[in-house]
Amino acid sequence: MKLRVGQTLKSVVDATSVVVIKSPGGDAAVTCGGHEMTEQPGEPVPAADGDDGPGLMLGKRYTVEGTEIELLCSHGGRYAVAVDGVVVEQKSAKPLPASD
Repeated sequence: MKLRVGQTLKSVVDATSVVVIKSPGGDAAVTCGGHEMTEQPGEPVPAADGDDGPGLMLGKRYTVEGTEIELLCSHGGRYAVAVDGVVVEQKSAKPLPASD
């Protein structure tokens, strides 16, 4: 699926929902619980085996090392989210400058 900035993706296995903050403009497969996330999910489906794991936390930004993709969690869930098969990691905050 071609990702666009501002696009909302929803999981078909749980309540997870993310907004695309940065995208390289190419095609990428964003999955949750082993199933591809969509803009308009249909009927719920069971998650693939072994994909229960670190779900996303509301309001946190997530990225994949080595890519320009950044996702903002707008609704948390319990299943792992991955981009092209690589599980996303929570983005760390930038350190504030020291004030002397």
